[in-house]
Amino acid sequence: MQSITTVPVYIITGFLGSGKTRFVTEMLTDEGFTEGERTLLLCCEEGEDEYNPEVLKKANAVLINLEQARDIAGHKLARLNNEYKPERVIIEYNATWLLETLYQAKKPDSWELAQIIDLVDASTFEIYLKNMRKYMADGLKEADLVIFNRCNENTTKSKYRRSVKGINNTTRIFFENLDGTTDDGVSDEDLPYDVKASPIQIGDEDFGTFYLDAMEHPERYDGKTIRARGRAFRMEDMPRNCYVFGRHVMTCCAEDIGGIGFLCQYKGQAPKTNDWIMLEARVEKSFSVLHNCDAIVLTEQKVQPTHAPKEELVYFN
Repeated sequence: MQSITTVPVYIITGFLGSGKTRFVTEMLTDEGFTEGERTLLLCCEEGEDEYNPEVLKKANAVLINLEQARDIAGHKLARLNNEYKPERVIIEYNATWLLETLYQAKKPDSWELAQIIDLVDASTFEIYLKNMRKYMADGLKEADLVIFNRCNENTTKSKYRRSVKGINNTTRIFFENLDGTTDDGVSDEDLPYDVKASPIQIGDEDFGTFYLDAMEHPERYDGKTIRARGRAFRMEDMPRNCYVFGRHVMTCCAEDIGGIGFLCQYKGQAPKTNDWIMLEARVEKSFSVLHNCDAIVLTEQKVQPTHAPKEELVYFN
């Protein structure tokens, strides 16, 4: 049986004006990415910029415009694949169509998702996240890479990082500045609690910030003591004398509620499952079997029953 040659598919999503066309053009002219492969470029909206025909020709790329979401339904993608026989596919995707529309579309068996990149205009991020959260979060939740462009000295990068990491903790994030430089936005950050205090007092409303920062910077908390309110959870295949200390979180919408937390070792009797506790614990940077990576592991110092906070869910925005 003849094997199927894999055709990598790159999805570049984002709102109108977020710089998708410019980014795809840079992909096509990047000698490290382009070596003359036959490229099928599917453009799902008409933006401010247009593709240069000479650039497309030199990159061995053919441009197909898809004006409406229904244009990717049926056997359209299979027919385009048969007609142009691409060696790779780049889709400049319309964020308002939602990625589920593309996932459900019939595609050739040879097409294989390689990467999703979400482009974000930093100057409009907060207003879109507030007023069009469903559409903004859709790309952020699925992206392998998130790029904020049009950043300046007033861009609150640490705040934006926390918002994105709350939706998708595994994605990479980069910021493109107006002066042409790029950075990942990682700094000591203006944390809402004093990391030099002993113990570090984590407010109820700051649990999400603590979780994200500890996942990204476990060394910041190594050897320190924290005090926070949370719940005790049990999970299958946990190490002996351990429970998960954490909270429930809403990442996108009311239907998208999950859990966050850290492994906590105890010596006496474990708290009852789902009980609210006030925990004071020693922190150690270590490999966490809960997260399957380096993170923090807690060792119970003091614990007492407590009531639920005013807001039981954690929000990352």
